[in-house]
Amino acid sequence: MLFNWNKKQHEMRKLILALAVSLDGFIEGPNREVDWITFDEETASELNNFAKEIDTVLYGRLSYQLFGNHYPADDAVDFEKEFYGKINKMQKYVFSNTIKEFEGNPTVISSDISKVILDLKKQNGKDIWLFGGSGLISSLLNLNLVDEIRMGVHPVVLGAGNPLFKTISKRIKLKLLKATTGKSGAVGLYYKVE
Repeated sequence: MLFNWNKKQHEMRKLILALAVSLDGFIEGPNREVDWITFDEETASELNNFAKEIDTVLYGRLSYQLFGNHYPADDAVDFEKEFYGKINKMQKYVFSNTIKEFEGNPTVISSDISKVILDLKKQNGKDIWLFGGSGLISSLLNLNLVDEIRMGVHPVVLGAGNPLFKTISKRIKLKLLKATTGKSGAVGLYYKVE
């Protein structure tokens, strides 16, 4: 055979926004706290399965500074250590106009965002995780670059904090792919961006 065609090689990689959100739409509390996010065996399974789907992580500047090199404490639960062990070995990109170098040496992007993302999607590999923050999320949604949104809606109303969607410039239609419920009361919502 002249060519060994692999279907996956010729499909575009997906850019997947996956994150936890409060019922009232916040991704962090007013002091950047995330202590309201429920981590249990179901969450562990979901996160570790997600880590198998991706090999690249995108961060905004502040999100990377807070979480880009996160190493769980020695007394952290095993799944957290396993999850971050996988994430910390992946290719990381930080979108920043103010800082050019970061601990851990991620690739820093300060211009041509659309081109960078489209080039990433064309490369061979697994899907791409849009970690956040909210400014980068809004920018990439406004540029029609996000393919899926996966949200864990947690059973808490924060009342204030950092909202998931800050500066969306237009209506974005979504198609529900699936919904799940967990013992903790969290609801998983999986959408395709149309």
